[in-house]
Amino acid sequence: MGALEAYAWEWGSALIRWLHVTAAIAWIGGSFFFMHLDASLRKRAGDPSGVAGVSWQVHGGGFYQMSKYVLAPPALPEHLIWHKWQSYWTWMSGFALLCWVYYGQSTYFLIDPAVMALAPWQAALIGVAALALGWIVYDLLCRSPLGSHEELLAVVGFGYVVATSWVFTQFFSGRGALIHTGALMATIMTANVFFVIMPNQRKSVAALLAGKQPDPKWVKTSKTRSTHNNYITLPVLFLMLSNHYPMTYSNPRVIPAIVTCVIVAGALVRYFYNVWHLDHDRAPWWAWAVASLAILCAFGFAATASPGMRGLMGLADLPTAVARADEPKAPSEVVDIVTMRCMMCHSAAPMEEIGEAPKGVLLDTPEHIARFAPAIRMQAVLTHAMPPNNFTQMTDEERAVLARWLKLETAQN
Repeated sequence: MGALEAYAWEWGSALIRWLHVTAAIAWIGGSFFFMHLDASLRKRAGDPSGVAGVSWQVHGGGFYQMSKYVLAPPALPEHLIWHKWQSYWTWMSGFALLCWVYYGQSTYFLIDPAVMALAPWQAALIGVAALALGWIVYDLLCRSPLGSHEELLAVVGFGYVVATSWVFTQFFSGRGALIHTGALMATIMTANVFFVIMPNQRKSVAALLAGKQPDPKWVKTSKTRSTHNNYITLPVLFLMLSNHYPMTYSNPRVIPAIVTCVIVAGALVRYFYNVWHLDHDRAPWWAWAVASLAILCAFGFAATASPGMRGLMGLADLPTAVARADEPKAPSEVVDIVTMRCMMCHSAAPMEEIGEAPKGVLLDTPEHIARFAPAIRMQAVLTHAMPPNNFTQMTDEERAVLARWLKLETAQN
């Protein structure tokens, strides 16, 4: 990979992430608003027939009156606003980012030879197939007899996601497993919109235009799927952000436990606000205590299981480097520089102030250094972003040595 290509990968990641975050803000904000709107509706005497409730709101100096119909209004207005593209663009940009970062650069973000020695195409195929299969299983559960028992369906769905997070740890790095768990839940959310909510809305509109009454089942099913989306939004956000925090994924053995705690905490926070908007007097304040306990448990699982923490506690179960016989190795002069300037942070037991190797990047063996060569090029040669503020005083001559090695690596590949 040349310098220009490395810059292109980095800029591409930044631009796609920018789009993804922007779309997610729009979608999640809209979802939260409509859940709040539903909870704020009040039925009053004199409301038109078929109106479930009316909500008066003030924003930006203006007053808004919003009404919701039990099924649909007697006639449709000329201009009807559909809320769908926020969801679609969030998923499309997120999937593009997954492909760009994790499938396009899978050798040092997604594949861990200590877990399973996959080829890049195999890792990508497993990831994409898992997302598609995840939606299919969830949709079948919702359409099964479980669908008429919302609480039981929620428990089964919850267990399904946690079990899937464990399956991901059997194929991918900890970082890859956690991001794919979040991607699975996000795929379910958007697929709910695309395959269930929007088709039901289109059928309702078609029925009205034909002078018929929409089927109440369409409204109920759409509302159920929308509620599912609302409750899993916060856990998805955490899982998507987790790839920036190595302590959350440094020990794959506890990833299912962390996922469990995060889902419980996020769902309870949404439950509190859903009830709060409906009736302040019935607000379940206990939800905050349980959510806080769940987050504390997640922290405990992550901290006590992380390799660096166990090393500091003298528990001596630090992971050993696993390398294939044919895996490339960095030359000794490069190893010497990285050992002196980088390894105090990028090792299984980094300096105490760091806690975990930044982004999970380990540079403690010649094989690991060679594996993360693209990251070294971007961070230490092209941008000089690492070491941070050059606190280990890496010299220009040492960076030149790294540059020559990386140039040779590029020529050989």
